[in-house]
Amino acid sequence: MREKTPKESEVIMREMVMPGDTNAHGTIFGGKVLSWIDIAGAMCASLHSNTQVVTVHMDDIEFKSPINIGCHVVIKSSINYVGKSSMVVGVKVMSENPLTGITRTTTKAYLTFVALDEFGKPTEVPRLKPETDNEKRRYKNAQERLKSRKELSLKIQED
Repeated sequence: MREKTPKESEVIMREMVMPGDTNAHGTIFGGKVLSWIDIAGAMCASLHSNTQVVTVHMDDIEFKSPINIGCHVVIKSSINYVGKSSMVVGVKVMSENPLTGITRTTTKAYLTFVALDEFGKPTEVPRLKPETDNEKRRYKNAQERLKSRKELSLKIQED
């Protein structure tokens, strides 16, 4: 199976916050942001694997700041790590104020997807070839997160 670089499957989505997307505070509803994160992550994982994918885990979701009505939302996703049939995708959400040009990071999340074959069973995915220092750092960080998650899962099972 061939290798792919993170750049080959990177996804950048753009949305605009409309009144129907907001909560009682007049800022975007967190569930809407999570939906966009899942969509961008799934598109990225599907591009990497060239298969259908399913979300199996969302990890380390951090809402740093609110997004207001009328702001543009940029959602960037890229593959950080690949297992046999699973892929860890990092997603970063940024808010752009179209009137001032000010951009800020509002949300970060990590998702794990599994590639599926035509029968809905897990299938092997291309290996990941991180090239830049940033891609190598994200690869190593994803390995650490997976290790920590497994250790925590084992510890919880013991209790």
